[in-house]
Amino acid sequence: MAFFLEATFVGLMFFGWQKLSKQGHLFTTFMVALGSNLSALWILIANGWMQNPVGAAFNTDTMRMEVTSFREVLFNPVAQAKFVHTVAAGYTTASVFVLGVSAIMLLSGKWPRVAKRSFAVAAAFGLAASLSVVVLGDESGYALTDNQKMKLAALEAMWETEPAPAGLTAFGIPDQKTHSTHAAIKIPYVLGLIATRSLDRPVAGILPLVAVAETRVENGVKAYDALERLKANPADPRARADFELSRRDLGYGLLLKRYVADPRTADKATIQKAAWDTVPDVPVMFWVFRLMAGIGFLQIAVFGAAFVLVTLRRVDTRWILWTAVAIMPLPWIAAESGWLLAELGRQPWAVAGVLPTFLGASSLTVAQLWTTIIGFTLLYGTLAVVEVGLIVRTIKRGPYAHHDQPDDGEAAAIHLSPAE
Repeated sequence: MAFFLEATFVGLMFFGWQKLSKQGHLFTTFMVALGSNLSALWILIANGWMQNPVGAAFNTDTMRMEVTSFREVLFNPVAQAKFVHTVAAGYTTASVFVLGVSAIMLLSGKWPRVAKRSFAVAAAFGLAASLSVVVLGDESGYALTDNQKMKLAALEAMWETEPAPAGLTAFGIPDQKTHSTHAAIKIPYVLGLIATRSLDRPVAGILPLVAVAETRVENGVKAYDALERLKANPADPRARADFELSRRDLGYGLLLKRYVADPRTADKATIQKAAWDTVPDVPVMFWVFRLMAGIGFLQIAVFGAAFVLVTLRRVDTRWILWTAVAIMPLPWIAAESGWLLAELGRQPWAVAGVLPTFLGASSLTVAQLWTTIIGFTLLYGTLAVVEVGLIVRTIKRGPYAHHDQPDDGEAAAIHLSPAE
């Protein structure tokens, strides 16, 4: 429903300017926004479940994962934190876009009165949205402490458990081979406040978490063995009891299938190797997070400066206008960085703790996969070109394209004040 709501009304929003009343066009715009938010909600509920699979259990009778509580799936804390964080990032992206387009109009001397108003709205809304991204991102960080400890340790390149009060690594050079972070510069207390909401609780590091994973792999082998016995004899009460004791670690036992056909034949060295597979690419995680966070704080600074200049009625200050234009690509870079962080940090899991990624590979042939990839790339690439073309055309036509033209005084170019 959300997809069709969004897809239907976006066409009316783009092409309905002269065909709909002002109230009707405003309604279609709200419907596009509603559809977009509903799409984001359901997509992130699904993704949140893959990150933290609550409300589901492995059914030994049907040999598959099944939902046991839709309410738990819907109110998954990881999904809810991701949703509000992602939507706030979308609001920030829109604000940067409006700020940049308004700045382009002001720099070119076109439609100054409208451009000043839209610049002011974007500055105020963008400042609120960008601050919200930081606050809601902090909530996502707190959710990691309970549900994705390894991801948190990896993005901090934290090899050993950080004692309380845990400090945040502002800069460092992670080395995954030596399990160390060179030239680390830490900010005291910050990680403890983000991850535990306290100053007296430690934050688990990568090496201790690998040791925990090794134990879980060993228990997973027991779960796999019990499951194979249940396949052979579903009425075996001993096998069912053994499976119940270690069912939560079955996914960890399946990590061994990368190295051996039967996890029960794995030796100690193979188990240790599988345990280390639970560590994502630490240097990439470390730098991608800092790129995302750095862009976020830069946007706050730009929005803050723009808001102050709007308040002082100095919107025509040239340096802030050029800065607003220059940062237009940054929200997309930050958003993609966030998705990289979420999905690379989940590895080696397709469903965290349940299904390893390599076991979730498609059963389609290579030819079928390439056909699908090429087809979708061409389709969505064409749609992207059309959409960007429509946006650029709309911007060039300006806010008066479908209304009476302004008088000469209103359309006159403004004089930009030099940077102080």
